[in-house]
Amino acid sequence: MATAAAKRLVPLLDRVLVEKVVPPTKSAGGILLPDSMTKVNSGVVISVGPGGRTRDGHTVPPSVKEGDTVLLPEFGGTQINLGEKQFVLYRDDDILGVLEK
Repeated sequence: MATAAAKRLVPLLDRVLVEKVVPPTKSAGGILLPDSMTKVNSGVVISVGPGGRTRDGHTVPPSVKEGDTVLLPEFGGTQINLGEKQFVLYRDDDILGVLEK
């Protein structure tokens, strides 16, 4: 789960702090899985900014909330190291979708 330092980081505007989900590289039986099977671009939202602004100055709320599991683009985002873990900072509109539980 997220570190205390990651919980304290509050993104600005429409940015979202995500911890990527690392899929297993071995099956339950100990068989090594190929990279194509383990490559899933998803993550858990750790922290969300207050939202973007329109030209009129109105705040547009973000489309995700803390704890959501989201589908991420293959490229993009800003890598951030907090403690010993790596996180990625995305814009709200870069996130492709929310995965239902």
